[in-house]
Amino acid sequence: MPHPARSSIAAPATNGTRASAGTKPTIKPGTMAARADRHDLYQRAVQTVDAEIDFIDQTFKKLRGRLPATLREDFCGTANTSCEFVRRRSSTRAWGVDLDAPTLAWGIEHNIAKLKPAARSRVELVCDNVLHASTPKVDCLLAMNFSYYLLRERDSLLAYFKQARNALKSDGIFFLDAYGGYDALRVLKEKRDIGRGIHYVWDQAAFNPVTSEAVCHIHFHFPDRSKLQNAFSYTWRLWTIPEVREVLAQAGFSKTTVYWEGWDEKTWEGNGEFQPVTKADPDPGWICYIVAER
Repeated sequence: MPHPARSSIAAPATNGTRASAGTKPTIKPGTMAARADRHDLYQRAVQTVDAEIDFIDQTFKKLRGRLPATLREDFCGTANTSCEFVRRRSSTRAWGVDLDAPTLAWGIEHNIAKLKPAARSRVELVCDNVLHASTPKVDCLLAMNFSYYLLRERDSLLAYFKQARNALKSDGIFFLDAYGGYDALRVLKEKRDIGRGIHYVWDQAAFNPVTSEAVCHIHFHFPDRSKLQNAFSYTWRLWTIPEVREVLAQAGFSKTTVYWEGWDEKTWEGNGEFQPVTKADPDPGWICYIVAER
């Protein structure tokens, strides 16, 4: 199951609101869990922004013959991806949109502040609802880490996709990711070591096949046996690829392409390389990108 092990599940938002931090049990003072920073752990466990920007740069250049100069990151959270984008080239500029002010403040302190001054000046964070936030039109707009899954009604998803299209330049490209497979429909937990003896736990706590709604949590377990339970919690709809593509077309996008991850026969895991496909294997768990051209 391709749970958020690579560049998957972020702390996304619905209508621009952050996902819940969850209901945490009392944590014993002085433990590793009590001292932990959930945003730092999340970035370490879930995000690989360098690989994500690699894909965006390569795909945009292949489709448009140039590298993108401007980017908008919706549901940006700590703006980690925006920072990686402006770090690459002095010609770039990024806007991050999110409704959760404390999370944006964490990103300013821990991510933007670490950029060189020139790059720092080229990132702008907007605390607003993604359904009506206003920014300059951009080359690329991102809704990654399954953030749009929190829009559980088709009308809401359509409204957001229309807003995303309107925020793009005439040759702009909208990048989304998606996950699925038959393991995605199960109640399960998966655990992974993220270094220093800390384990990341992806918890699919509930799934309703009638509505395709899932309840998921992220936990962290530490070497001293303390636990940060429900560091992040999500209730979202598991949208299928055809549904997403149909709504994108309804929103006015001229073309959508699915980019599927390749397979490493030695490790029996995804190889991090994504190629355009029209057919894929019915794996128990998969992650893909959906690229929508304005």
